[in-house]
Amino acid sequence: MGKIKLKNIRVFAYHGCLDEEGKIGSDYRVDLNVKGDLSHSAKTDKLADTIDYVHLNKIVKEEMAKRSKLLETVAERILDRVLEEILLVQKVQVEVAKINPPIGGNVASVSVTRSKSR
Repeated sequence: MGKIKLKNIRVFAYHGCLDEEGKIGSDYRVDLNVKGDLSHSAKTDKLADTIDYVHLNKIVKEEMAKRSKLLETVAERILDRVLEEILLVQKVQVEVAKINPPIGGNVASVSVTRSKSR
């Protein structure tokens, strides 16, 4: 078993319940952790035999580009796509953070963390 982590993927997106959030957008940070058997790829040294982090990053960016009211919804879509498209992944965890959320206070970020396994 092995783990691949994508840390601090920065994305500008339009998530939130407020109409203004859908118009002006906000900065987001996404962390993605996947677990799977990496022993074969460690021996073959072939990209086709491993969990491709370029593919993982593409999934995150595409799902973050689809507007949602809740971070939970975005996180769920990311989890589902990773498990659907990358068969080597056995477990996936994602954290989606909204930077400087409009909640009437001095808050650096608000985040949601979700995980799924096969």
